[in-house]
Amino acid sequence: MYIVYVLKSSIVKKSYVGLTNDIHRRLKEHNFGKHFYTRRYKPWEVIHIEEFDDFEKAREREKFLKSTNGRRFLKKLFNKKIINHCGVV
Repeated sequence: MYIVYVLKSSIVKKSYVGLTNDIHRRLKEHNFGKHFYTRRYKPWEVIHIEEFDDFEKAREREKFLKSTNGRRFLKKLFNKKIINHCGVV
C-alpha cells in the first residue's frame, strides 16, 4: 500500500505533499526535522491521504498534487471541507 499525503504546518501557512508506505513513520520524520524543507515549519499534521496499490499511480498522483493545478485542486477541496464542516453550506 502506498500513501500520498498532504501535511499542514501548525505554525505557518505552509503545506507539503509526499508519498510513503508508512504514514506514521513519515510524519515522525517530518516532525523530528529530518528533512530540510519540513524542519523549518514543524510541527506538521496530516490533513489528507489517498491510498494506492500501485506505486506508479501513487507517484503520478503525488506529482499532480505538487503541480500548479494540483495545488489549486487541494485549495478548492480544503475550502469546501472547511465550509461544510462549519455548516455554512
